[in-house]
This record gives sequence, C-alpha cells and structure tokens, in this order.
Amino acid sequence: MIYIHIEVQGQRDDDFAQRMFTYNYRLFDRYANPIASFAVLADEDDRWRPDHYRSEVLGCRHTLEFPITKLIDYADRAESLEANPNPFALVTVAHLRTRQTKNDPPARYRAKRNLVGLLYRQGWERQRVLDLFAVLDWMMRLPEELEQQLWQDIETIEGETQMPYVTSVERLATQKGLQKGLQQGRQEGIQLGKEKGLQEGEYKKATEVARVAMAKGMDIGIVAEISGLSEEEIRRLLAH
Repeated sequence: MIYIHIEVQGQRDDDFAQRMFTYNYRLFDRYANPIASFAVLADEDDRWRPDHYRSEVLGCRHTLEFPITKLIDYADRAESLEANPNPFALVTVAHLRTRQTKNDPPARYRAKRNLVGLLYRQGWERQRVLDLFAVLDWMMRLPEELEQQLWQDIETIEGETQMPYVTSVERLATQKGLQKGLQQGRQEGIQLGKEKGLQEGEYKKATEVARVAMAKGMDIGIVAEISGLSEEEIRRLLAH
C-alpha cells in the first residue's frame, strides 16, 4: 500500500521543503508504508520552485525529492484546461480565474458562472458535482448581489441540463455552517452562518471542511478563511 501526501502552498515559504520532509517521515512513522509526497504551488513567484530537502550532519544525510506542480505554469492554458475532463483541471482553472479576477467582481462572476456551467455539463456523478461545486463556491467569493444572480443562473443551468442539484448544494452549505435560515433567503442564511462562527460542536465540522478542501487542492489561506482554523491548525491536521 502507498500513501499519497499532497501539500498545497499558497505563498512562498523558505521552510516549505523542510515541512514536506517532516510530514513525509511523520506519515511513514505512523503508517509504516511508502509515502509519496507531492507539492502544489499556488503562489505567484515564478522563481520559487522547491522540490527537495537535504540535510547532513556528522556523515548522516537526509534527502527527500518530491514532484511539484506550479499552477501559474498553466495560466496560458486555462481554456484547454476547461475542456479537460479531469476534475483537477477544473480546480486549477478556478484557482487561476480567482487570481485573475481578484479586484474585478463582475469578471469573477462571469468566470464562476462559466465554470459552474462546465461542471454541470461534464456528466459526472452527483457527489462529484456537489464536491466540486463546494470548492468553486469557496474559492470564487462574490459580493452578495452577484451571488444572488449566480443562484438564478444555476437554476437556469439546471433547467437546461435537467440536473437539479441546487437543493443538495444548499443542504451541503448548511451542514458546513456557511448557510442558515433558508426560509429567509439564501444570502441572509449565508451571512448568518458566517456571523455565528465556530460555536460549540462546530470545531469538528471545521476540521472536516478543511480536510476536504485541502484534498481538493485549495490554497491553505483560503481553507483557513472558510473553515475558521489557522493555517498552523490545518497543517497539524494534515500531519496526523
């Protein structure tokens, strides 16, 4: 059996390679099976490409070499990625579009609507659609009025594709503490869920959200924002 360890890094960190080594040996120590470590670099520094860790003292050497994927390398291939049936390609495009539309809400709305449309038209199984929708929704935040417009667009898309997922998506959001009081409207519910924060019993839900989001390749900074956990707490979760 081989265990896969994937680390997503959203900004330059000079200790990143050492952390990869630490997580690798801790996982090996725990499971006593081969560990394959991979790094997804979601930062914007083209020169920063850590792919190994080495240390030596008194003739003793420790070495770990690991494959990396630099998301900005795909910036000029976003359109071809949109046509790729691989779910990770869709997540990569979402990351790129999120970066590109950082200060342009209308452009982000158009990009998000396009990706949701692609998601619905892939013909994937229901749970995959729900999981990827959650990732897109977390990554590509919109102002309230554009979020409301997107929900209307989703209902239109569902009518065209005959794939009614909205109710399930709303239920998923409710379970993760991002939406309450649907009777008062989706946006009011989302705001209420955020304001409540991590109350009693919510910590476990937050850790589940963080694990799922990181497994989907989300930037750790974004995961921290949506889960309410610190980046250090998330790293500890991944190491155990």
